Amino acid sequence: MDLDMLKRIAEALERMAPAPLSTPEFTAASGFVWHVAPDRLEPVLDISRVELKLLLGIDRSRDTLLENTRRFAAGHAANNALLWGARGMGKSSLVKAIHGALIAEYPDLKLVELQREDLPTVARLLNHLRGAPYRFILFCDDLSFSHDDQHYKSLKAVLDGGIEGRPENVVFYATSNRRHLMPRDMIENERSSAINPAEAVEEKVSLSDRFGLWLGFHPCNQDAYLAMIDGYCEAYGLVVDSDELRAEAIEWQATRGARSGRVAWQFFTDLAGRHGVSLR
Repeated sequence: MDLDMLKRIAEALERMAPAPLSTPEFTAASGFVWHVAPDRLEPVLDISRVELKLLLGIDRSRDTLLENTRRFAAGHAANNALLWGARGMGKSSLVKAIHGALIAEYPDLKLVELQREDLPTVARLLNHLRGAPYRFILFCDDLSFSHDDQHYKSLKAVLDGGIEGRPENVVFYATSNRRHLMPRDMIENERSSAINPAEAVEEKVSLSDRFGLWLGFHPCNQDAYLAMIDGYCEAYGLVVDSDELRAEAIEWQATRGARSGRVAWQFFTDLAGRHGVSLR
């Protein structure tokens, strides 16, 4: 094989290989999304979130996570947090709202979103965050694992950090509908089919134990649901007859078959649209 042929092969391989991620420009935004192939941190100039004061019915979880995040932003010790529980009760909204509430006081606090399917690349992401003069909330929304899913092993790199340890300037927040990050029938199947049932279950269930904070979110009652809608009306200056508002809100949740913060916001979005009120 002649030298020209080798040179062409080398050039072709170089074109195929993804370029290494340059040093991220963290001053570009307060929030980023991690993408792979090629690796990059995409700045988010306008993070979609609601104000912290509008998240009602989750006071204990709100106060606990806010205090934990404030300590972290100030450079003190803080725990990784798992926000688990009912759908639509403000788990991911709380993470984004707390970040929004603190960035004025702590402008070096950054929010980085990581997709569950990209967990195997988390070590590469941590290498870019480690040592940067910023504090990072690494956020994974709707985290869960199926019976043949090995991504949970990658998550241990974030929670435990291997021999390097989790970077001092990174804290990990995840949301999940499941307390142990996997369905109950999967846990029972592991227990019934493994050679050593206890060890098989322990390996996966113990993953959630690695979160220092477990914050539970539970379905709201009707009073809390209506209070959420009242709060939205007050925040956006929408005046509606109270009896009419209550009747419409109850009818809306009845058609959805559920009450939650998400259902309350969806009702208010419809209500605002009918009254010509913009939510931006």
